[in-house]
Amino acid sequence: MLICGGGCAGIAAAVSAARQGCRVALLERWPTIGGMATNALVNGWHRSDREKVVINGLVEECVQRLYAEGLGWVAQVPRFPHAHETHWFEPEGMRIIWQRMLDEAGVRVFCNIVAGEPVLKDGQVHAVLVDTKEGRRAIKSRIFVDATGDGDVASKAGVPFDFGRSSDGLVQGMTLIFALAGLDYEAFNRADAGHIERVWEQMKALRGRGALPPFNEANTLHFMRNQPRGIYRFWNLLPVNGNPLDEEELSRLTALARERLLAYLHYWRKELPGLASATIEQTGFGLGVRESRRVRGLKTLDRAMVLGAAKHADAIGHGVWMVGIHDPQGSGHTTHSDRKTQQLRLEPGTSYHIPLGMCVNNVIPNLAVVGRCASATHEALSSVRVQTHCMIMGEGIGTAAALALESNTSLPHVDIPRLQRALKSAGVYLEDVPRDPDARDA
Repeated sequence: MLICGGGCAGIAAAVSAARQGCRVALLERWPTIGGMATNALVNGWHRSDREKVVINGLVEECVQRLYAEGLGWVAQVPRFPHAHETHWFEPEGMRIIWQRMLDEAGVRVFCNIVAGEPVLKDGQVHAVLVDTKEGRRAIKSRIFVDATGDGDVASKAGVPFDFGRSSDGLVQGMTLIFALAGLDYEAFNRADAGHIERVWEQMKALRGRGALPPFNEANTLHFMRNQPRGIYRFWNLLPVNGNPLDEEELSRLTALARERLLAYLHYWRKELPGLASATIEQTGFGLGVRESRRVRGLKTLDRAMVLGAAKHADAIGHGVWMVGIHDPQGSGHTTHSDRKTQQLRLEPGTSYHIPLGMCVNNVIPNLAVVGRCASATHEALSSVRVQTHCMIMGEGIGTAAALALESNTSLPHVDIPRLQRALKSAGVYLEDVPRDPDARDA
């Protein structure tokens, strides 16, 4: 089995398949595994339906391994479990834990290699070409998993895909996570209580005149009000918009986000208490791309399914996150800011099913997709794209692949009840599964 992409979805697929006896190779374009979670500093997980945790399996195992190391690599949120967000983790710690899990399972890991053209034969992928330091090679396999995030392998193999929202074809906005060091916590505590709000209002006025770049208002105010000791990571403050499939444009946008960080920092060092000596500790390897290709599968997850807590006979796990769209125009606004006035979240105690059908297709039966390139509408993808949900897809497909190989069947025709039993045995929360009306009793 060949998995193209070593982010959280690809790792989950690799570990779950290898643990069931598959020979697995994983390709990753960056120097280390982990994707956005490790290389781009996206270190928050969403696991709760706001009453109880419903995303377990490999996700829970990762959390317990982080705790067991005893180095402060993971923290439970204060409102647990009454918020969708459940844990924060240290990217460096997660990088180590995931590498251990891959090594223990016997997965062969090849970093610094980009998955190239798929080789098709008789309607299936026969191999994937890669360029190595020793020349071009073809990696053969019986089952292939596209975990590239952008659906690169699937699109090259001819599987249809959608891109952008229906109104104008734009995808969700991107952001760059960064960390600051050199914060003076005592100076922050001594500041006038209203100073932060006055600075925030001034920032909005300066932005309106073009003297400061765009920013997410709610996140910016939160970070300005809450300065911890030591290194501080900032989310969603460097919004940019464009086409993440255009390499030159993506390079330009990444550089633009870093330049915008300098504009913020120069201003904050003059105006914000505690930041007079702040320095940039780190920025992510790349932008947080939230949406590009959405590869069409047997099923397409949509907004009604998400917000209606829809259940599926081919469920491989549960999803809980809201319809959280980052403005495709690049303003920095998110629908998360509107959650009190719009019905964008599921009711507490409810969750939707993530179906196997959004990861498999009827064009190339031995090719699956996992992660944010799976089959969903623009709105539904904004929910199912978060890391824990991508890991549910990965664990489901990795397990399905092992069963398909064992029974000599294709991924779209894997035995669903058997797959669901295997996932439950591995600790995946999987409840309220409706009976398939097309299934026949044995």
